[in-house]
Amino acid sequence: MAIIDYKNVEIHRNEHIALRGVNLSVKKGEFVYLLGKVGSGKTSLMKSMYAEVPVADGEASVLEYDLRTIDRSEIPFLRRKIGIVFQDFQLLTDRTAFANLDFVLRATGWNDREERSRRIEEVLAAVGMTSKTYNMPHQMSGGEQQRIVIARALLNEPSLIIADEPTGNLDPETAEQVMDLLYRVSRTNGRTVIVATHNTSFPRLFPGRILRCADKKLLE
Repeated sequence: MAIIDYKNVEIHRNEHIALRGVNLSVKKGEFVYLLGKVGSGKTSLMKSMYAEVPVADGEASVLEYDLRTIDRSEIPFLRRKIGIVFQDFQLLTDRTAFANLDFVLRATGWNDREERSRRIEEVLAAVGMTSKTYNMPHQMSGGEQQRIVIARALLNEPSLIIADEPTGNLDPETAEQVMDLLYRVSRTNGRTVIVATHNTSFPRLFPGRILRCADKKLLE
């Protein structure tokens, strides 16, 4: 069954058409690359998947939520099923890695402190960052911060992980390590992962389905 299903979708950004005629079906466990130049619509497409950018026309559903009719009150529940990895990390700079993750859990309804601590330990172990639990963001390298961001994305055991240029601010060696981590997350947990990237070498290293945004269209 498709967890993402777009039929003849049109997406607008700032009153301009970002993409038109998008037909896309993504199944559980797929590893998908989204390639394209800056401004080609990659980010708009990804943001539409978690209802940050509205779908202007067509039929669109993600994780059984209809994006054309979704109520604002339902959007947080959709987003809890999606892990989002940003290029610029978006960690809270005034608190430790642990406190960053604890903040997300408390915001999404985890009331038991011991359960939160246990879950934080699990995701930090999954990304190889248990030694940085009480480090502040400025005490970590870019690659380490991105691992914390991936841990944050895993907290609520999402069915879908969306990573928008997750290696854009990293050196080539660190970028490859982060991609390897995302690939293993997909392969070991059967999660669907969609990665927007400029790096055309990644599909050779970590094979997956390739989609391209060009001329306001999505091409396979």
